[in-house]
Amino acid sequence: MPRDPKPTIAPGATEQMVRRLRTGSDLLTSAAMRRLDAELTWYRELQAEDRSWIGLVAQSGIANFISWYENPDSGSYNAAEIFRAAPPELARSISLQHTLQLVRIVVETVEEHAEQLAPTGQFRQLREAVLIYSREVAFSAADVYARAAETRGAWDARLEALVVDSLLRGDPDDSLHSRVAALGWAGTGSTLVMVGTTDGPVDDVRAADLRRAARRAAQDALVGVQGDRLIVVLGGTGNLREQAGTLLGRFGPGPVVIGPLVGELAEAGRSARAALSTLHAVHAWPGAPRPVMADELLPERVLMGDPDAHRTLLTDVYAPLLGVGGPLLETLSTYLNEGRSLEATARQLYVHPNTVRYRLRRISTITGWEPTDAREGFVLQIAIALGRLDESSGGTALSA
Repeated sequence: MPRDPKPTIAPGATEQMVRRLRTGSDLLTSAAMRRLDAELTWYRELQAEDRSWIGLVAQSGIANFISWYENPDSGSYNAAEIFRAAPPELARSISLQHTLQLVRIVVETVEEHAEQLAPTGQFRQLREAVLIYSREVAFSAADVYARAAETRGAWDARLEALVVDSLLRGDPDDSLHSRVAALGWAGTGSTLVMVGTTDGPVDDVRAADLRRAARRAAQDALVGVQGDRLIVVLGGTGNLREQAGTLLGRFGPGPVVIGPLVGELAEAGRSARAALSTLHAVHAWPGAPRPVMADELLPERVLMGDPDAHRTLLTDVYAPLLGVGGPLLETLSTYLNEGRSLEATARQLYVHPNTVRYRLRRISTITGWEPTDAREGFVLQIAIALGRLDESSGGTALSA
């Protein structure tokens, strides 16, 4: 039978050199491990099991170098092949910087022992081969980590989409906190949701740019793209409304709505519902600012049947006025019915106009809405109408 062809030997390499490298592989591995322990703090801090896996990686790197040196066409400088000896979790827990440090020490170890291992007159060829191999492994390692980062980014984007969808549906489950922690959500401070439309299709590159911008704007950020709708969830300390305003240019033309602040991410569904309801209702207010706060369109949201807006006007506007007692509610109702005229209101109530002014200022302090402003007066007027309807039906909303 014909004999198998002999393996290709690299230029300058000899069978004697290959044999000596194979014989000295244990020596090289031991020397490399001693240097790792002496020079790399991160290596010393690893668990014993992980350090043993690093030893296998170093041994695999040296063995792959010898195989490549014997047969350069085999392509055995591939970093993925070197890490194949270790579990996938190890490759994910060691950064690219750590990997390159590992490669550098292994290469330097081989260089240090090259004169001892190389036959007479072949030291230079061996050293050049080590340098070529180290360069190829470094490029290969960078490629491996780039592919891993791309895969991880795609996984993060899918997880982020699931989290945003769960918040919009208002049904966050027990896994919410672990999921957002995996996305880097710190969870300190308040949360709000900002919604608007895009100005065209959002590809992966543009989506990644949106995420970077959102994370620069606030401590925590999640981004969701659903068709032509863009949803941004911001969290953290500081003025989140002001931080959200810096992202306005990332949205397409048309209204942009900022939902109310809530205490934590698990409550973000309430902010999202208000923002999405406002996005539909804002067409009833042609002069709405951009961005507009969801609570600025409480009347329009009520007309659309939004129960949260109905409840907010009752509990935050009507109930406080009813609770203070006295003539405030009557004064406000009369003022609005009399076309916001101080004199006409004063005549109806048999008081001085300055008394009406004083009461209107108290109403503004109590409710947060200014009766003398046309838009805010409209909000107060709808709140009074809702409150009276609620009382006539038994006061169920107010009692709730």
